[in-house]
This record gives sequence, C-alpha cells and structure tokens, in this order.
Amino acid sequence: MQQAVLPFIIAIIISLILTPLIRKFAFKIGAIDIPKDERRVHKEPMPLMGGLAIYFAVVITSLIFIPIDKTLISVLVGGTIILISGMIDDRKGMSPKLKLLFQIVAGLVLIAGDVKVDFFTNPFTINNDLIYLNWLSIPITLFWVVGITNTLNLIDGLDGLAAGVAMISALSLTFVAEKFGYTTVILISAIVAGSTLGFLPFNFNPAKIFMGDTGALFLGFMLAAVSIEGVMKSVATIAFIVPIIILGVPIFDTTFAIFRRLLSGRSIMSADKGHLHHRLLARGFSQKKTVLILYAISAAFGIFAVLVAKANSKQAVYLSVIMFVVTVIFAMKFGLFGTKKE
Repeated sequence: MQQAVLPFIIAIIISLILTPLIRKFAFKIGAIDIPKDERRVHKEPMPLMGGLAIYFAVVITSLIFIPIDKTLISVLVGGTIILISGMIDDRKGMSPKLKLLFQIVAGLVLIAGDVKVDFFTNPFTINNDLIYLNWLSIPITLFWVVGITNTLNLIDGLDGLAAGVAMISALSLTFVAEKFGYTTVILISAIVAGSTLGFLPFNFNPAKIFMGDTGALFLGFMLAAVSIEGVMKSVATIAFIVPIIILGVPIFDTTFAIFRRLLSGRSIMSADKGHLHHRLLARGFSQKKTVLILYAISAAFGIFAVLVAKANSKQAVYLSVIMFVVTVIFAMKFGLFGTKKE
C-alpha cells in the first residue's frame, strides 16, 4: 500500500491545479448546466466538464507510475472513449442509444485488452470450483461495464455526491486489491481516488463546478474496469460479490429505481424524484447532510466489502445475505420501492 501513497498525492495535486482551469474552459465553450426542471437542486447556471480535470489527473499519474501494458492501455483508451461521449453530452446533448454505443465500444476495448469476467467461483462446492464463462464472458463484461458506468451517473444529483461516492469506492477497491496482491490495480484505484478527491473541494456544496457526464461516466467506467481486473479475476469465492458491495450505493439505488418505475407502469428510463438523495432531502436534511449521510453509507459498504474479502467462502455468503436483507429493509423504510409519481 505504501507504493500507492505518492501516486495518490500526485493525482490530488494535478486535479486541484486543473479544476479551476477546466472551469474557465467550460464557461468559454458554453458547457453550462442551466436548471430547467424541479428535479435539479441547484438554481444557478453551473459549468460542466469538471470530469476533464479528473481524467487528466488519472491519465498523467498512471503514465508516470504504472508500467505501460495492454491492460493499462485498454483501460485508458476505453476511458477516453467514454470521456468523449460525456463531453459531447455536456456540450450538445446525446441520445441514450448513442451513449450506449460509446459504452459498448469502450467495453469491447477492455475485452480486447483482456480485462473481462472470465469465470465465477462456486461457493457451494467443497473446492470452490470455477465456472468458466467462455463466450458468455463478453456479454457479461459488457453488461457490468455499461451498468456501472450508468449507475454512478444516475446518482449525480447533488453537489459532491457522485464524486465522493466514487472516491470512497475507489479507496475500497484499493484495499481489496491489496488483499489479493494486485499491484497495478492498487495503483490505478489509488490514482482514481486521488484524482476525485482533488476535484471535490470545487464540487462539494456549494459547488463551483459540476463534473457532468464527462466525469460521472468516466469514473463509472474506471470503477467498472478496475473492479473486473482487481477483484473479479480472483479465484476467491467473493470475487463477484465484493464489487457489488463496494458500489452498493449507486447499484442499489439504480436497481430500486428500475423496480419503482416498473411497478408504477413507467419506462425504466423515465426520470423521477424517488432516488435516495431525493428521499433524504424530502425528510428535511440539507444538501450537505444528505451527501454526508450517503458518504457514510458508501463507506460502510466499503468496510463491509473489505471484511467480506477477508472471510472464508461460507462466511462471505452469509455476510452478503445479511447485507442484502438489511439493504432491502432500509429501502422499504425510505420508500425506494414507492410507486407514486414524483
């Protein structure tokens, strides 16, 4: 872990330096988010594309500290493709279908670099036998990449929320990767965490800049890629469970949103004010308190994931079931399955 400290710090510094410059650039090219509906919490026009600072911090620091191989190249090239789609969307808008196309291409780049889900471990066999996916690894990898890329984007509704959750998730992946001894993944995760932390002073409430789809999609993609390379390629029983726990806040919030919309007879792509951060705001919490509560929940998921990663196969399964039950109870308490149109 000590070798990750310097890259983490350098990434913070680069992001801190670049963010004010990106803010000026966003104003210059007209990448501005103007609040047009009641779902938006901010009331004043806000510059977008803050994710560019995170992107450059990740790329520059990675090229300095990580040996260049096909894995790193595929992750950075795929991330660049995602970044471009986010920039276009922040500047001019982009249809969901075209966004999906960009995400599939980026996922295929990862697969070409051998960053893919190759197998699952069966925890219910004596020797934890492996189940090889063969050709199914491609659609499963694409599903994971597209899913995680979009889940982080969907929770990007309050100042600093998505950035902070991404930073906490990246740090959690760093500690889990350390458990498995994956040096490259430790470094990439730490760099992503540092780059996002350097951006947060400008994005936390009251925000001076939003990272926009440029940042949310890029960070979602990076977390998806790192989780595949750093955890899912492990033969440990919890290889598939741990990333889901680490990314629990965006994954469960998106899952509940899909069920909520289906139960109310709406398209799963339709927008609503039923996300967890909306529910907390409706209960009287301020933006800052809501974000801090969700940081705490995300950190709890991260700590839980590290504990699961260190448990044996049976313990990991039991712990995961307990977490799932508690999460569903929590969701029901806050009405995340609610069907009313908000």
